[in-house]
Amino acid sequence: MEVMKVLHMNGGVGETSYASNSLVQRKVISMTRPIMEEAITALYLSILPRPTTLAIVDLGCSSGPNTLYVVSEVIRAVENIRREMGHNEPPEYQVFLNDLPGNDFNAIFRALPRSTEKQGQCFFTGVPGSFYDRLFPSKSLHFVHSSYSLQWLSQVPEGLEGNKGNIYMASSSPRSVIDAYYQQFQDDFSLFLKHRAQELVSGGHMVLTILGRRSEDPSSSECCCIWELLAMALNEKVSEGLIEEEKMNSFNIPQYTPSQLEVKAEVLKEGSFSINRLEVSEVNWSVNKKTTEYNGHQSRNGNLHGEGYSVAMCMRAVAEPMLISHFGEGIIEDVFRRYRMLIEDRMAKEKTEFINVTLSLTRNPA
Repeated sequence: MEVMKVLHMNGGVGETSYASNSLVQRKVISMTRPIMEEAITALYLSILPRPTTLAIVDLGCSSGPNTLYVVSEVIRAVENIRREMGHNEPPEYQVFLNDLPGNDFNAIFRALPRSTEKQGQCFFTGVPGSFYDRLFPSKSLHFVHSSYSLQWLSQVPEGLEGNKGNIYMASSSPRSVIDAYYQQFQDDFSLFLKHRAQELVSGGHMVLTILGRRSEDPSSSECCCIWELLAMALNEKVSEGLIEEEKMNSFNIPQYTPSQLEVKAEVLKEGSFSINRLEVSEVNWSVNKKTTEYNGHQSRNGNLHGEGYSVAMCMRAVAEPMLISHFGEGIIEDVFRRYRMLIEDRMAKEKTEFINVTLSLTRNPA
């Protein structure tokens, strides 16, 4: 799998798009907003007498309403502290939106005029590329934000040949598979920190939220269950002769969901940042616990089809491009029909949550 080419969320604004199926990600951004506001306030107060320009980047911005929601919340926080300090002139905002080249940047740019009318002098730039590489000039950034992106790896780890029947780490995965995933995470996250340390000004801040886990077991169901259910749906089609077994065994998800301790260890080892906050939180697989509108319809469960449908659609918006690249488009509808049924069954039996690891970092003096 060429991650640079196939790892992107479903574009557009249709029924299966990320824009229409990213309420969980929106909820997580809202939950972690106090940490972002705290970091922005500390940054603003550290730039004396006052900042005239702020360079802000959202790494792994994707597309849809969440992208510009992040930007607007960052700018709103700056404007609040500016007014509290009695500063009349707002800073100019240089906003960089980064994701891999396959991201739907056009949808973001089409939404900009509506989203920036009340945000003063904002200058937006799309930056396609991997955040595991250098993206910006040295000491050019003030604030870096990323949410639900850093769990994605730069590549599928090597040495996963023994992971037959699975598409990710699972309780049945050999230890060599789990070790390979962890090594890839260590390599990638270390590179990420190194590059951002070069790009941030001294005293610059980062707020990162990573899909993770509480357990120190990398194959814990709290982080792997959602992919195990998709593997079950795919294996059903293998058993019926609708997917080749060899094709199934060669497909693995390029993701690692780290624990709080694993994240902390990499930050301390790299050494360029001080940790201000390191917190763990959780969010339900389905955030639609109350009556809400979904694609023009209402339901007591949160949408016309129920919570299992919303979770399956959220995962489809994330995983569909990878599945199509490996298996072809013909399997998609049936796989996600089966996946939805498996999700609904699991949600009826147990509490299902995504675990979030959020950290707030400050760039140490060089």
